Amino acid sequence: MSIEIANESGVGVDEGSIVSAARFALDRMGVSPLAELSVLLVELDVMADLHERWMDLPGPTDVMAFPMDELDSARRPDAAGLGPALLGDIVLCPAFAKDQAKKAGHSLLDELHLLTVHGVLHLLGYDHAEPAEEREMFTLQNRILADFRTARDEAQRAAHQRSADDKVLGAVGLDEKNEEV
Repeated sequence: MSIEIANESGVGVDEGSIVSAARFALDRMGVSPLAELSVLLVELDVMADLHERWMDLPGPTDVMAFPMDELDSARRPDAAGLGPALLGDIVLCPAFAKDQAKKAGHSLLDELHLLTVHGVLHLLGYDHAEPAEEREMFTLQNRILADFRTARDEAQRAAHQRSADDKVLGAVGLDEKNEEV
């Protein structure tokens, strides 16, 4: 799966973590590993321009998703049997998301993960204009985010344990350097 990210926002963020959240969501949704996605982080004025131009709404927003027109609109991109596809673009605005993160009581990176998953779901045809659609999309979004956090935490614990094990093995002379002798 090809996920390109460009940070033009002026805000330093863990871009690899955002890519990981997008990849996790796409994998969870069964999207072809040949799919391509672009994630762009922009400044407030750029997002405001996009928001007004494409949604006819004033001011910036947190996330916008631009699905590619080449997708078969009769089938969702997460439908079984779908081949490679250019899914589209997700545009995030970290400066806007920063206030939302503060209000929600979590980190900017957690907010960007949420917005990334939200954008992925929009690219896959999910929407929240109607109450039933909103329930479906937000339930799915919350489940993907919870699973992503669990997987991320388990990976961090495993890496910490490997590091601790390597220190112990090194202290008793059983590290890789001694095995080569």
